[in-house]
Amino acid sequence: MSFALASFPTFTAGMVLSMSLIMAIGPQNAHVLRMGLQRQHVWLTVAVCMLSDMVLIGIGVLGLSQLGGLSDKLMGALVGAGALFLTVYGWKAFHRFLHPQVLNLDPATAEATPQPTTSRRQAVLAALAFSWLNPHAWLDTAVLIGTASLAYGASANVFGMGAAAGSVVWFAALGLAAFWLGRRLNSLHLWRALDGAVALMMWGTAAFLLKSLF
Repeated sequence: MSFALASFPTFTAGMVLSMSLIMAIGPQNAHVLRMGLQRQHVWLTVAVCMLSDMVLIGIGVLGLSQLGGLSDKLMGALVGAGALFLTVYGWKAFHRFLHPQVLNLDPATAEATPQPTTSRRQAVLAALAFSWLNPHAWLDTAVLIGTASLAYGASANVFGMGAAAGSVVWFAALGLAAFWLGRRLNSLHLWRALDGAVALMMWGTAAFLLKSLF
């Protein structure tokens, strides 16, 4: 009991740091939000993002931070792959912005027009790509959280568990909120605004990543 009480501040510190880093609406969060609003494999997407963040945090806390961070070659490869992925996804979002469409979220009132669907495999691959091909995710989870955990010495693992818990809480809350809002905010204006913002954010992030290579 006393050990648990003594570990609580360290656990909380890890959770607060993790949530403060992940709350920014980046590519990963935008993808979870869209899947939630579409009500397509939202909990599968949330689970993949949770597990990916937990693995990245584990890499940082258990070893990467103590090795001095990512090598230049690995970081360059991640940046290049991430920029390419974000550019393609930004184009797809821009295409949706030009041709907005209200999604059919209620089978009871479905129209004859078929709606775009995502398979389970596509949902898993997309969630993995947004989690693992995003250099900022590596920096936030593996490097920043891993480095911060060193300040807690023997309690670094407790700090890491708190950080992982923060990721779980955030993605669960984001998925639940998006799922709940799906039927209430399903409109052309919402989807056009969301896709336009996503396209700009993706392209802006890709440009920033490419600039960092030079």
